[in-house]
Parts: sequence; structure tokens; C-alpha cells
Amino acid sequence: MHNPSDSNEITRIFFDRYLLKTRYIDADLPDTTFELWGKTFSSPIGTAALSHLNGLHDKGMAELAKGAKLANAFNFCGMESYDGEIDDIVGAGASTIRIIKPHADDEEVYKRIRKAKELGVFAMGMDIDHAFRHDGQYDNVNGLPMHPKTADNIAGYVKEAGDIPFVIKGVLSVEDAEKCIAAGVKGIVVSHHHGIMPYSVPPLMVLPEIKEVVGDKMKIFVDCGIESGMDAFKALALGADAVCVGRALMDPLKDNAAQGVADKINALTAEFATIMGRTGYHKLEEIDSECLYYFS
Repeated sequence: MHNPSDSNEITRIFFDRYLLKTRYIDADLPDTTFELWGKTFSSPIGTAALSHLNGLHDKGMAELAKGAKLANAFNFCGMESYDGEIDDIVGAGASTIRIIKPHADDEEVYKRIRKAKELGVFAMGMDIDHAFRHDGQYDNVNGLPMHPKTADNIAGYVKEAGDIPFVIKGVLSVEDAEKCIAAGVKGIVVSHHHGIMPYSVPPLMVLPEIKEVVGDKMKIFVDCGIESGMDAFKALALGADAVCVGRALMDPLKDNAAQGVADKINALTAEFATIMGRTGYHKLEEIDSECLYYFS
């Protein structure tokens, strides 16, 4: 049944209202190679910052990372299910971006930043939209109290991370994007956390405004509802540098562990490449909104 307040349903509708024109003359095989902070990946499609995947596999997040490694994709990771899981995740060999919850106790945040540095993560960051519960109080995740963070807090985390890029996940406004720039953040994830708030603006709707402000100052990732290579292409056409796939990887992870994840990422990349070719783009940096039409 249609639910007008469901942010995920609104997001899906918005994705599907973008249509594409084709440009075959002078087209050629596309190059999906994605450069990020000194590393080269096979495409701009990576994993989302999923958490607690032991219900799908006894070491689900580590298997997700192994799948990303097999597909030569970047790997976001969220809150782990057991002690030492972050060691297993990073040990899988993927280029892992460690996302930390907004713990009320700042020492909990700094402890996790220091651990991530010790393990040599590719990048790290914070999931800022887990600050409030649905009853208007501060959130509590697995018994750990959460709290919204100030711009000064974030600047402190960036400083502690040092040379490791720091990413803020849960940006859904120009205002937060501007504060991230001022704090020295190197990347943002435009996301409504799978509809954590009803009537949230779809990431693709606010993305062009954010891109206009951000420019090349930070990398822009998009998640929420990325289910296909077509979804990924539309996100890049509207200003994203890369996308994060979450729920679309869950069944492949459950059914075939790391290989299932890799196969799914590779299939999404193949679809993405096909769309690039049919719309006349050779390289990622050429992709823009000129090929899109919004069907209202």
C-alpha cells in the first residue's frame, strides 16, 4: 500500500522519474575506473556502511569486505557485531572506510579513531544521523548513548584522523555540507539512512544543490536506494562522485558470501558501463545531467 510519508518510497519514485536520452554516434567503450584518495577502483560503485550482518553470515561484515576486495571496490563499514570484528574487516584487504557512530562520550569516538588509525584504514568517518531516537530523545545503539555533534567536534575528529581522510555520513542539506567543508572533512555521504525520518528529501533531489556548494572541495557519495547500475549512473549525472550499495548486497552475501557480493558489484558495474556507452560518455568525469530528463 502506498505510504506518502515513507522516505524510501519517495526516494524510489524520484529515482524512477529520471529518463535518459541516447547518444550512439561517436560513442565508444567506456572506462569506469574510479580514482579516490590515491587509489584506483574498478568503478564508482562500492559497499554502504552496513552494520551487524552476522544474521546473514557469521562474519558478515568481513565477508562483505572480502567481496569488495574481489570486485576491486571501496568498502564502507559500520558498527560491528562482535569484539575484534573491525580487525577482521580491515584484515580482509579491502580499502575500508570505517564509519563511527556519534557516541555521546567523546572518548569512545577518539578510541575508535585511534583504533582505525592503528589498523591502517583507507578512510574513516562518522554517521551523524544516528543522534536521535524516534521519541525525540538522544539515540542509544546497543546500549551505547549517542549525541548530536557540533562543527567543532567534527573538526577535532578530522584533526585526530590526521592524514587519513574523514567522511561524514548523513548529509542531506547544503547547511551541513558547508559545515563539513569548514571542518576539513574530505568526503560526505548524501543519505537519509534508509528513511530514518519520514518525508526526508530524496538524496538525488538535494544532490545538485550540495554539489554546487561543494564543487571539488570534498568527494560526494550517495546511498539510499541504489539498486542498479542505472541508479548509480543517475546519481553521478546529478553530481555524485560515487555511490554506496547496501540492501542490494544482502541477499548475495547471504547466498554466496564474499563471491556473491563481488558478483553483484561486478554486475552493477557492467550495467553502469552499458549506460555510459549508450549515453555517449567515455569517462566518469564526463558524466553530467545533459542526458537526463525529469518526467513529472
